[in-house]
Amino acid sequence: MKEDERDKKEGMLDEYEFGGGVRGKYAGLYAEGSNVVVLSPDVAEAFRDSQAVNDALRALISISRRSVKQPD
Repeated sequence: MKEDERDKKEGMLDEYEFGGGVRGKYAGLYAEGSNVVVLSPDVAEAFRDSQAVNDALRALISISRRSVKQPD
């Protein structure tokens, strides 16, 4: 298959212009505000979204802080 045919099949139109684009322009900003963690499939089944994961982890943090004896 020719390159032009492949591009059209994948949805790229001749009108698209990427000449002024900068690769990775926002990658650094994204990396600063994100920490990607891959969950095992069985763990991921228990959570519907990232908010549910964060809520569960915050609850664990809270429990662990209460169970650790604080020095007087």
